[in-house]
Amino acid sequence: MNIERENIIRELNVRALPSADEIRQRVDFIKQQLTSSGLKALVLGISGGVDSLVAGTLAQQAASELRQEGYEARFIAMRLPYGEQKDEADAQACLAFIKPDVTMTVNIKPATDGMMETLLASETFATDVEQDFVKGNIKARQRMIAQYAVAGRRKGLVVGSENVDEQVCGFYTKFGDSGVDINPLAGLVKGQVREMATTLGAPEHLVFKTPTADLEDLAPQKADEDALGVTYQEIDAFLLGHEVSERAQDIILTAYQATRHKRALPYTIFDK
Repeated sequence: MNIERENIIRELNVRALPSADEIRQRVDFIKQQLTSSGLKALVLGISGGVDSLVAGTLAQQAASELRQEGYEARFIAMRLPYGEQKDEADAQACLAFIKPDVTMTVNIKPATDGMMETLLASETFATDVEQDFVKGNIKARQRMIAQYAVAGRRKGLVVGSENVDEQVCGFYTKFGDSGVDINPLAGLVKGQVREMATTLGAPEHLVFKTPTADLEDLAPQKADEDALGVTYQEIDAFLLGHEVSERAQDIILTAYQATRHKRALPYTIFDK
C-alpha cells in the first residue's frame, strides 16, 4: 500500500470496529455534542437512502436517551423533495422505521426554480448538462438553507449523513449536504453503514437500496456508482487497505486530489 493511500486513510479517520461498538459510540457522540452546545434539537434531512436512515436512527436514539436522562431534546426529521420525489415511498419507509419526534416537509422546488430563473437572466451555460449540474448543486444548498432555518428556530444542530466513501471522492455539494454541524457517520465506509443499518434492524430493501443523489433532472435516479465510475465495494476496499484494481485506485486518487478543496476550511493568504 503506497504512502498516499495510507495518508488518506489516516486523514479521513477510517474505522473498522464492530457495528454494536460503533452504534454506542456514535449515539454518545451525538448526545455529547447536543448537551455541550446547550441546544435542544437535532435536525436531519431524510432522503430515503441508507445513510440518512442510519444517521436519523442514531439521532432519534440520542434524543430519546437524553429525555430519559432529564435533558430536553427532540429529533426533527425533514423531508426536502424537489417537487415529487420518485422514491418517496422509500423516504416514507425510512421515517416509519426511525419514528422521529417531529417530521416536517419543505418543498425546495419553488426556491430552486426561482434561483435558476434569476441566474439565467444574467448567466448562460455552454450545455444543458452544465446547467443541470449547477441546478443540482443549488438543490443541495436549498435543502441546507431549510434545515438551518428550522435548526435556528428550534435551537438545534444540523446533522449530516456523509460516509467516508463520499468524502474521499468529494461526492457531495460544497456548502450543501456537507455543510452540517455534526456528522455521526464520519470514518465509516458504505459497507459499514449498511452493516450498522442491519444491526439496527432496518428493512433489507432500504439497507441495500441502490444509492443515488438524484440531483440531476436530465438523469433522474442516476446511481452514485455510475457517476463515480467505481463501485462502493471498490472504494470500501481502498479505504480499508484491501486489494483493489489499479483502475479503481487511479479513479479514487484522481477524485481525491480534484476535490481536496471540499475537505478544507477556506484557504487564506497564511496557508502554506
